[in-house]
Amino acid sequence: MKILNKYNLGTSLLALLLLVLPACEENLDEPALNRTFNQEIDYSISDNMVLPLIGVYADFYSRGWETIPLIAVRGDDVNAGGLGDQQPFDATDKFVYDQAYWMYNSLWQLNFNDIYTGKTAIQQIELYREAGAPSALADQYIAEVNTLNGFLLLYLSRVWGEMLIPETADPTDLLVAELSTKDEVMQYISQLMDESIPHLPTVHPADRTDVPGGVNRYTALAIKAMAEQELGNYQAVADATSEIINSGVYQLEPDFYELFKLKGKLNRENILELQYSDYGQGSGDANFHLFDFYGPQGWDPAVDGIGGGWGFFEPSFKFIKFMLDRGETVRLETSVLFTDRGIAELQQDPKYADLPDFVSNTTRDGDVIKDYARAKFASGKHYLPSNQITPGRTGYSNNKNYTCIRYAEILLMHAEAILQGASSSAISADQAVNLVRARAGLPQITGVTLQNVVDEKFAELAMEWGVRYYDLIRWERYDELNYDGRTFTPDKIYLPYPQNQVDLLPALDKG
Repeated sequence: MKILNKYNLGTSLLALLLLVLPACEENLDEPALNRTFNQEIDYSISDNMVLPLIGVYADFYSRGWETIPLIAVRGDDVNAGGLGDQQPFDATDKFVYDQAYWMYNSLWQLNFNDIYTGKTAIQQIELYREAGAPSALADQYIAEVNTLNGFLLLYLSRVWGEMLIPETADPTDLLVAELSTKDEVMQYISQLMDESIPHLPTVHPADRTDVPGGVNRYTALAIKAMAEQELGNYQAVADATSEIINSGVYQLEPDFYELFKLKGKLNRENILELQYSDYGQGSGDANFHLFDFYGPQGWDPAVDGIGGGWGFFEPSFKFIKFMLDRGETVRLETSVLFTDRGIAELQQDPKYADLPDFVSNTTRDGDVIKDYARAKFASGKHYLPSNQITPGRTGYSNNKNYTCIRYAEILLMHAEAILQGASSSAISADQAVNLVRARAGLPQITGVTLQNVVDEKFAELAMEWGVRYYDLIRWERYDELNYDGRTFTPDKIYLPYPQNQVDLLPALDKG
C-alpha cells in the first residue's frame, strides 16, 4: 500500500494572497487555499482518483456572488443599481475605477484560488496514476481541470488585460512571475485547450454518469473559440465552432423563457453551467448561488414567503428600447422584470407610449415586481419564479443553476467568424443567425451582415457574463458605451489591478 502526504501549499503566503476582505464579504466562503493538505491519503485506491476532481468542481461552482456582476456590469445592456452601500460598483459601471474596492480584489482572489486548487488537484491525480490508477482516466480528469482553469483565466484577462499566468501549483511563483500580454494569455488558453480536447468525453454534460454536468470536449472547444476570438483568429474560431455544431450534441431550447428557469438546468443548450441543488427537499442540505444581488428589492411573489433581492443589477433603458424597436417578445419578456415606475418612465418617450401587454410589472408566473428605489428594472435571466421554488425554501431564485456558455453564443460566434473571412465545415452565417432568430420568433433574414450579428448578440446574450461589453471592446465600438451620461475612453477598457495585489506582487506595480 502506497501512502503519501498531500502537498502543503505554503499557506503563510496564501494567507496574504487571499487577504480577509471587508465586512461586505461576509457571505463569501472561506477560500480553499487557506486549508493545508497534510492528512494521509492512500493513492493506491484508484476509485478515489475522482475525489480531487470533484473538489475542483465544487470550488468552481462556488463563485462569489460579487464576481460575475463585476465581470458583466460595464456593458450598455446593464446598469448597476444605485442608492446602496456599493457605490464603487456603481462607479465602475460608469468607468470610474477604485483600485482599492473590495470587489476587484475578490474577483482576483477567487479566480486565482480556484486555479491553484485545480493545479493541486492535478498533482494529486498524478499521484493516483503513479500508484496504478488508469492513465487514460487520469488524462481525462486533468483535462477537465485545465478546461475549468482556462475559463477562469480567460475572464481574468478580459477584465485586466495583461495577466500573470499560473504555470505551477506553487502560488509563491507569482512573486517572481512576469506579466503576459493579453494576446499571450489567450494563446496560452488556446494551447491548453488543444492539450485537453483529445482526452475529454464527447457526451452532453447531462448525459455524463461519472460527473453529471461535467465539462466535455465541446466545452474546451468553446473556450478555445472564445480565446481565438479575442485574438482575431477567425478561422480558428470557425473550426472550433464548426466541430461543436457538427457534433449534434447541442440544440437550442425551444422555449427561451423556460431556458432560464428550472427547465434550463443541464439543458441541451448549455455547454457550461454552475450547478446547484436543494436535492428536492424543503430544508436541510442545499447548495445555492446567491442570486439576491440581481433580484428586485420589492416584490409580491405568487408564493408567499419567498424573499426578494438587493436590486444591484438593472437592464438598461437602451437595451429595452433596442428590443422594443426590433419587435422582440419572448427575449425581452425573459430578460427584464419591469416595475410600474420603469414602465412609466419608458412611456414618457412618445415612441414607447403604447407598449406590448407583456411589458407589465406582473410576470407570466404571477410574481408582482413592485417599485423600489435602487432600480427601475431587474434582470429576468437571473429570476426563478416563486412557484418554481421548492416548498419550504425561501431564498430568491434558490435552486437555479447559473449558465456560463450557451449553444446560442456558439452559433453567433460562428456567424461572426464567417463574416470575418473564415470558412466553415458546418453551416453558413445565415443559417447560424436564423436558428437563433427562429427561436425568438423573428423572421428569417438573408445576406447576414456583421451588424446583424452585433444586434443578434445584443438581443440574445444581454446580462450574461459581460458578453456585450467584451464584444464592443473587441469590435472597437466604443461610442456605444457613451450612453446615459457615461463617457468611455480606451484607457478604461481594463480595470486597475487590485491594490491589495499590487502591494504583494511586484509584477503588478508599474510605478
